[in-house]
Amino acid sequence: MLNKLRPQFQRLINPLAGRISLHPNILTVIGLLVSLFAAYAFARGNLLAGGLLILLSGFFDVIDGAVARNNNTKSKFGGFLDSTCDRFADAFIIIGIIYGGFVNWFWGILALLAALSVSYIRARAEVEGIKCDVGIAERAERLFIILGGAFIGYFTNPQLVMTLAILLIVVLGYITVLQRIYHSWKELKNL
Repeated sequence: MLNKLRPQFQRLINPLAGRISLHPNILTVIGLLVSLFAAYAFARGNLLAGGLLILLSGFFDVIDGAVARNNNTKSKFGGFLDSTCDRFADAFIIIGIIYGGFVNWFWGILALLAALSVSYIRARAEVEGIKCDVGIAERAERLFIILGGAFIGYFTNPQLVMTLAILLIVVLGYITVLQRIYHSWKELKNL
């Protein structure tokens, strides 16, 4: 859903991306490392730092692709690396939230599985030649839910708010899984 805002956001980010001389793959890895620090902050019980670090990681996640496009360094490996680092970042963050005691491990693992499944189904569908970017909870939406949970939880009841955020990711994640399976079934049925 948030991907629909991407063209407007790219108009804002492209001037900055044109000034960055680092290789986009380096920016991708920096974003992954920032996600690891976010996970560490969550694991230490610091919701505010975890949320702020997710924002910083998100910046690197957006800027790496813009730098690649602006500097003509876009590559298949760069896309592969970006997608792989995103999966690790998602896992680190959710594991940090679980370890920090903000959510029961069972709900955290279901959220992690939902996040990985949404991405896997898209990748598998694309192997079959299907564009599969459908669904209500892609990565950006899931990170915004965690971000909202972290900031609201910091000022209220951290465990309750983060549990609700993770439960929302579980529900929306599995709805997205079903949406993508159904979309792929419809597309493959016609081939």
